Amino acid sequence: MTAALSIASPGAAFAQTTVSEAQIRAGSCAACHGPAGHSPGATPSIAGLSEVDLLAKLTAFRDAAPAGTTVMGRHMKGYDDARIAAPAVFFAKADQ
Repeated sequence: MTAALSIASPGAAFAQTTVSEAQIRAGSCAACHGPAGHSPGATPSIAGLSEVDLLAKLTAFRDAAPAGTTVMGRHMKGYDDARIAAPAVFFAKADQ
């Protein structure tokens, strides 16, 4: 019986630890904005901002990077609407 439980456990654990597409796409943001969007330094934290606000900011970086922007405009130039929406959804829910 113990062997059967140990065989079943890894599958159950894997099912609980699968990563969403939004989380994968948001992964590159963590280098500057911190894990789950909580910045460790001078870069703004983005966790908990509304999805609408994040979509607007990310789209603005892509379409017309604001003056003084360092890297965000360059990052967003390669993102289509779907790639912008995924991290916006992830970080909007990060503090929930």
